[in-house]
Amino acid sequence: MSGNDSLSAGEGFRYGLMGLPLAFVALPLYVLLPNHYARDFGVPLATLGWLLLGARLFDAFIDPWLGRLSDRLFARSAQAVLGMGAVAAVLLTLGFVALFFPLTRSPQQLLPWAAVMLVLTYAAFSLLSVSHQAWGALLGGNEARRSRVVAWREGLGLVGVVLASVLPSLAGLPVMAAAFGILLAIGWLAWCRAPRPRVVSATAKSRSGPGPFRNAAFRRLLAVFVLNGIASAVPATLVLFFVQDRLQAPARLEPAFLGLYFVCAAAAIPLWLRAVPRLGLARTWLCGMALAIVVFVWASQLGAGDSVAFLVVCALSGAALGTDLVLPGALLAGVIAKTGTADAAQSSGTAGAYFGWWNFATKLNLALAAGLALPLLGMFGYSPGTREPAALQALSLAYGVLPCVLKALAAAALYLLVIRPRHAVFVPLKVMP
Repeated sequence: MSGNDSLSAGEGFRYGLMGLPLAFVALPLYVLLPNHYARDFGVPLATLGWLLLGARLFDAFIDPWLGRLSDRLFARSAQAVLGMGAVAAVLLTLGFVALFFPLTRSPQQLLPWAAVMLVLTYAAFSLLSVSHQAWGALLGGNEARRSRVVAWREGLGLVGVVLASVLPSLAGLPVMAAAFGILLAIGWLAWCRAPRPRVVSATAKSRSGPGPFRNAAFRRLLAVFVLNGIASAVPATLVLFFVQDRLQAPARLEPAFLGLYFVCAAAAIPLWLRAVPRLGLARTWLCGMALAIVVFVWASQLGAGDSVAFLVVCALSGAALGTDLVLPGALLAGVIAKTGTADAAQSSGTAGAYFGWWNFATKLNLALAAGLALPLLGMFGYSPGTREPAALQALSLAYGVLPCVLKALAAAALYLLVIRPRHAVFVPLKVMP
């Protein structure tokens, strides 16, 4: 693709389409699965929390290694990456189906089964995600081209999230699983026809500079990203428990809550991007954090019958999520550009390593959220279906107040580590029409 900074709609669609099933599968794994095992299989919340924590920690810690594996595959050829993608897609589909439809419900066998399938599913998902993200980075081009590449991937990913948020309630888990398998196959076929990245030669790899984690600015940004990510992951883990037991909302409203949340996130992105030239990337992200804190303080006060108010909560918290979807990645691009390694990430074979560490942080957020929130709820007497006032109050605190505390810590870290220092990252972000 050298010398060509344009990206047609067809090229962007063929590359970005794989982002749709990858985003589609993430919501069932991180939001639906805990609720499914607790309610349908009777797994205690503390046990479930520790199981998810262990599996997600494993998933997080293999991401940097998967990033290096991806770099080696890119050094061979794009075809090697696509071949690996086909194998990973098959394993991901099998693991996903086996998680939601286990062959056993025996208490002695269900947890080992779930642990093995979680490891298989997470590993396949991570390898696909890291390689797909690195492929986009290696397409190169100027800022406009790179922005369009990311926009296609993230935009189609949001479509996948919205589909995943409404399909299980409207059509059931079997239809959801079948739809995922079909979408993943279509995404891989489109990926095969996407623009090919430049091949990273072994000679270029030998000239690689220090790894991403040796970059002090990257470490500071990563610290903020982890704190903020845990704050967002806690309510994502608990939202269905909160809706079903604290709000006691009708089941038909669940897809409306989730769908509105993600639709508002997508709709808010252009608005947040308009604020960037005036406030800067970091300060705009700080505004999104402040909005989220206000909204979740309000959410913690809701009770049975407050479904309409919770729709407003979903809309406003979704708008705040828009900053989390766009601005951390833009700040990361600024870190790379400021340290003069933007070209190196494309030419020296380290793109997979950067995305491996970034995804490591994302997975760590989700692991810590499950490991913190679910055992704490069990400790304070909450179990699915309870109507005990003290237990429901604990659920409200975990869903609404705990994220506010974590988000406030993330905001403080963002100000102290990124905004306040002289070397604060600020790279103007072009808003593409």
